[in-house]
Amino acid sequence: MAWLGKSVLRPVAITVSVVAFAATLTSSALAQGTLRVAITASDIPLPNGQTDQGAEGMRFLGYQVFEALVAYDLASADKPVTLIPGLATEWSVNPDDKTKWTFTLRDGVEFHDGSAFDANAVIWNLDKLLNQDAPQFDPRQSAQGKGRIPTVVSYEAIDNKTVEITTASPDALFPFQIAWIVMSSPAQWEAVGSWDAFLNAASGTGPFTVEEYVPRERAVLVRNDNYWNPDRTPKLDKVILLPVADSSARVAALRSGQVDWIEAPPSDALDSMTGAGFNVVSNVYPHVWPWHLSMLEGSPWRDERIRKAANLAIDREGMKVLLGGLMAPAQGMVPASSDWFGEPEFKVTYDVEAARALMAEAGYSKENPVSVKAIISPSGGGQMQPILMNELIQQNLAEIGIDVEFDVRDWNALLANWRAGAKDPTTDGAHSTNSSYFSQDPFTSLMRHVDSRLEAPKGTNWGYYENAEVDELIDTIRGEFDQEKQLEAIQSLHEHYVDNALFLFVAHDVQPRVLAPNVKGFVPAQNWFQDLTSTYID
Repeated sequence: MAWLGKSVLRPVAITVSVVAFAATLTSSALAQGTLRVAITASDIPLPNGQTDQGAEGMRFLGYQVFEALVAYDLASADKPVTLIPGLATEWSVNPDDKTKWTFTLRDGVEFHDGSAFDANAVIWNLDKLLNQDAPQFDPRQSAQGKGRIPTVVSYEAIDNKTVEITTASPDALFPFQIAWIVMSSPAQWEAVGSWDAFLNAASGTGPFTVEEYVPRERAVLVRNDNYWNPDRTPKLDKVILLPVADSSARVAALRSGQVDWIEAPPSDALDSMTGAGFNVVSNVYPHVWPWHLSMLEGSPWRDERIRKAANLAIDREGMKVLLGGLMAPAQGMVPASSDWFGEPEFKVTYDVEAARALMAEAGYSKENPVSVKAIISPSGGGQMQPILMNELIQQNLAEIGIDVEFDVRDWNALLANWRAGAKDPTTDGAHSTNSSYFSQDPFTSLMRHVDSRLEAPKGTNWGYYENAEVDELIDTIRGEFDQEKQLEAIQSLHEHYVDNALFLFVAHDVQPRVLAPNVKGFVPAQNWFQDLTSTYID
C-alpha cells in the first residue's frame, strides 16, 4: 500500500524491556516449557476462528491458532508494525478496475486436521461471515468479522491458488481489513457437523493448535510441529490461557506461581513486582481509550460546548500518575506525534475554568448539573484500569457540572452493545460507551466510528454520528491510492474529530504486562497483537 512505508505511529514514549531473545537456538532444541497466561477477559475466547472477547481474543487465541491472507510483522519492538504476506504470498489491485483485488495463496499450507488450504477454503470462510444462505454461516463469527470488511460485495476462486475479491468501490485500505479475517478448516467443520462441535475440535493453520477448550476455565494450545513457516515454529510446548478479570487476582496468581504472565497489572503493584524480580514489559502501540459519545436526540453530548468542556475537564496528567506512568495523555484519537494527527484548532488540555465557561454557555454549572449515563466495564482487553480511570473522570466532570451515572457491564456485554449501537434497547438510556480502540490503520482508527453508512448494527458507528463532509473525506481516503493525497484526507478527518470534540479523548495505552523471571524470548511489538512463537520458559 502507498503509505505502508511511512511511520504509522511515531513512538511518544517507549519503555521496552525485551527479555533476552535466544535467536540462535533452533526450535527443536527449544521445544520447552508451558506458558500460563492470565488474560483480562472473564471467559475464554471462542476457538472458532473470528474469536469473541474483543481484540484480546484475537491476540491470544485467534492469531495463534488461525491465520489470515495478510499478516502483521510482529518480529520487532523497535518499529511501527506493517503488513506482510500471511496465507497469501502477494496481493494487488486491478489497475483498470480498482474494486478488484487479487490474492495469490501460499503453497504447502495445511489445516491442523491435515486438509489443504486453497482458494475454495478462502471462499468458504468468507461465506461463513457474509452469506446467510451458506450452511456454514455462523452468526457469532459474522458479528465479529463482517464489520471488518464492509466494502466486500463478491468473491470468487480464479483457480486453486488465486482468489479475487471485489469491493463496492475502490478501497485502498482493503489489505488492512482482510488481515482481520482468519481461516477455519472447512474439512474439520464438515467432519464435526456444527460450529458448537468445532469449538472442541478447532482447526486452523496457525503455529498453535487447540488441545483443550473449557469455557470460563482454560484453553490449552500446543505447538504445531507441522507449521508451514519453520521460522515461526513455537519454542513453547504449550500455552495455557486463563481468564482472570480482576487485576489484583492476576497479580496474586503471578506471585503465587499459578501463572507466568499477566496482562494489564494494576499500577500500585508495579514497584513491588519489579522489586521481586518480575519483568514489567510495555511498548507504545496504536491505541486510544476514549468515551464514544451518542449523538442521538436527547443525548447531552449533541451539544458541542458540553463535549469540549468535558475534554477540557479531564486531568490526564493526574491519571497518568495514578497509572504509574503507564499511559500517554490523549489529545485526539491518535497521538500528536502521529502522521495522521494534522493541525486541529481545538486543543485538548486541562483547563477547568475554560470548561466551566463552556458549561455556563450551555446552561449548566456545578450547582445545576446535566446528567449523563456511561457504559463502562470492570476489565477487558485494552481497557487498561477502567474503574480507576472512570472514577477520576467522574470526579473531574462533576467539578464542571456533569453528573455521571455508570452502567458497569462485563466486557463481552459492553462489546455486544457497541456492535448493536446506541439505538439498541440494551443501551438502556446510556449516552456513551467506554470501548478502547486498537488503531492500526485509518479504517479501524478513524473511519468506522463516524461513517454514516456504517451506523450500528451495520458497522461500529455506535453513536450514529452523521456528517456529509466526513463521509466525503472517508470516500477520499478509501479511494485514494496516492500516498500524499490520502494522508491529507486522513489528517483532515482527524482534525474534524478534535475540532468537534466528537469523543472524550482520555488516554493512549502502553500495553503493560508482567512476566515471571523465567519467561524469555518475548518481543513486545508496537501492536495490539503479539507473536508468542519466540517465547520460551528458561
